[in-house]
Parts: sequence; structure tokens; C-alpha cells
Amino acid sequence: VQLQASGGGPVQAGGSLRLSCTFSGRTSWRFVVAWFRQAPGKEREFVAAIDYSVRTTDYADSVKGRFTISRDPAGNTVSLQMNSLKPEDTAVYYCAADGTLIRSSWSMSSAYGYWGQGTQVTVSS
Repeated sequence: VQLQASGGGPVQAGGSLRLSCTFSGRTSWRFVVAWFRQAPGKEREFVAAIDYSVRTTDYADSVKGRFTISRDPAGNTVSLQMNSLKPEDTAVYYCAADGTLIRSSWSMSSAYGYWGQGTQVTVSS
């Protein structure tokens, strides 16, 4: 599975960005796609995840109500709509995917075997 993340850039606090994760080469219809982020000097952290077939979603507490993960029904793309952005959202955002994962493992970066290259999001105050 190959993943390509895009859509990052600079934005002012309170603004919005939409990230996209386009993937190819999947071998199973049932898989989970997630977004993680990593700020300078910090560990990679979970942002959101979606079960691609049943569209069940999960979010980190820090982004609930502001971010929305969704699946594009027309193609192999998972989007992350980010609203009300804050300076603390500044990070490199990565998309990741793997076969059917138990819900409790969705937030664990070690559970995912496939990663995109990352896209930088910079939120200025």
C-alpha cells in the first residue's frame, strides 16, 4: 500500500485546512486509515482514524469538535478537515494505514505498517 499525504501549509489561528491521504495498492477492503502528527521535539501523536469500509471514526481529545476525518466515496482518499486551528496544532501530519485493527489499537502508531511522507501544517497566532 502506498500513501500520499497532501494539503498542508501555513494558516492563521482560527483558520481551516483540509488534508488528503491518497492511497493505492490495497489488498483488502477492510482497513483503517489514520492521521498522526509530530511537532518538533515531541513524540508522534494520534489525531484521528477511520475504518474505511464501515466509516467508524475516532479522534484524539485535543481535536474533537474541530477536526473531521472522512472517506471519499469516489476514490481512494481519506480527508482530514481541520477547523478552528490553534498554534499547538502545528506539526508534520502523517497518514497511516493497515488491515483491520481492533479499535483499541487505532491510536497506536506501532499498529500501522504503511505510512505516507508527511505534510507540514503551520498555524500562526
